[in-house]
Amino acid sequence: MRPEKVFRVDEANAFVPRLESLVSRLQRGALQLQDEMVRLATDAGVAVADLTAEDLVRRVPAARTLIEELDGIVREIEASGAHLKDVKLGLVDFPTEREGEIVYLCWQSGEPEVAFWHRTDEGFAGRQPLPGSTRTPYLQ
Repeated sequence: MRPEKVFRVDEANAFVPRLESLVSRLQRGALQLQDEMVRLATDAGVAVADLTAEDLVRRVPAARTLIEELDGIVREIEASGAHLKDVKLGLVDFPTEREGEIVYLCWQSGEPEVAFWHRTDEGFAGRQPLPGSTRTPYLQ
């Protein structure tokens, strides 16, 4: 199935500065939510895994604003045609066409530009440098 948006490398790279800002905000917000969940679990004497976002919002109403902000960030990334793959690692894929096949351009937060690609069924482990790139395909 062909995605709605297929990126050229220059189009993906043009989005990187905005993406870096969005992913950074998303990571900070996710850490804040995690801290709140840990506090709530500690106060309630339960495991964090036993709590839901609804539990958090019920006990800490201000968390709703943060959850809505994070949801808006994810929606903005996805609306661009890019795919958020991992918040913690800051991984984002951009559908592209390579030799007649749909594959992903792969970017990780902290990388100055999109320099890797992988097949849709391979994921991050299958990252390969784009032609002319000298960057290493490993997690930062």
